[in-house]
Amino acid sequence: MENKNTDMNSWKDSHRDMIVRATAAGGMIRAFAACTKNLVQEAKDRHGTSPVATAALGRLLTAGAMMGVTLKGDDDLLTLMVRGDGPLSGITVTADAQGRVKGYVNEPQVWIPLKYKGKLDVGGAVGHGTLTVVRDQAFGDPYSSQTELVSGEIAEDLTYYFATSEQVPSSVGLGVLVDTDQNVRQAGGFLIQLMPGFDDETIDRLEAALKGISSVTDMLEEGLSPEGILERILGGMDLEITDRIPTEFYCNCSRERTSRVLLSLGSKELKELIDEGKPIDLECHFCGKKYTFTVEEMEQMLAAARLQQLNNIHVIDPDGN
Repeated sequence: MENKNTDMNSWKDSHRDMIVRATAAGGMIRAFAACTKNLVQEAKDRHGTSPVATAALGRLLTAGAMMGVTLKGDDDLLTLMVRGDGPLSGITVTADAQGRVKGYVNEPQVWIPLKYKGKLDVGGAVGHGTLTVVRDQAFGDPYSSQTELVSGEIAEDLTYYFATSEQVPSSVGLGVLVDTDQNVRQAGGFLIQLMPGFDDETIDRLEAALKGISSVTDMLEEGLSPEGILERILGGMDLEITDRIPTEFYCNCSRERTSRVLLSLGSKELKELIDEGKPIDLECHFCGKKYTFTVEEMEQMLAAARLQQLNNIHVIDPDGN
């Protein structure tokens, strides 16, 4: 294990978002901690979110990034969907095994009163509803599980999800601190899980450790790195850092992918758009990037689609060949 002071200094100097993976208590605990200030700021900039929407989306992005790196395959994807009756309506986040994450809020410009002084009311903005987790593996059918939201504050909802859907006792801490200028001052989180074979002593020590910590944003304000957060929680339990994974806001949308959305409308609908004689703009939900398709481009797409349909037609002769 590297020198902790060196790790912290290099983390501060790089200003790079990072996920740290670790074990503790002789392998009976696995843990993750993350600093995600930059990627949450990028999400805020891309979507123009209000402070409470920034906090809600940032929390789910942070959770998605940490959960994503638990995926086994490089092409596997994790999707988190929060659907509530609050003014935010819903939040969607997708992450992969490389620490790349993207997401959006259905209603990004929501403004509601503070929960109390200095505290954004994320639970009130989300409301009552459901949390859905989809694990999409490159091979095999996607696995989906849904639980009720217990608070709308995201961290508590994920803790409940792990306990009920995956039967893994867990503690999730998430935090986004929005500054007075509406930019992201701090963002990060931790995920602590008990592995099969844990004993009562490990539970007691972990519970005592969790009771003694402050909020995620308070720890980040102290200057703690992801390693420092895990050291604060698990430092007396044989903590071992096993991996450091850079994390970032990343969207793989492209003009080609977006053109498939137009083609998926069908020939009739595409022809109607062409007949209107105007270019059409399509915007990626995840990153906000806009793609403009001219009438000529849509005509070429329609012609290519019709040609493909003709090529797929098989003429059967009287002999059945």
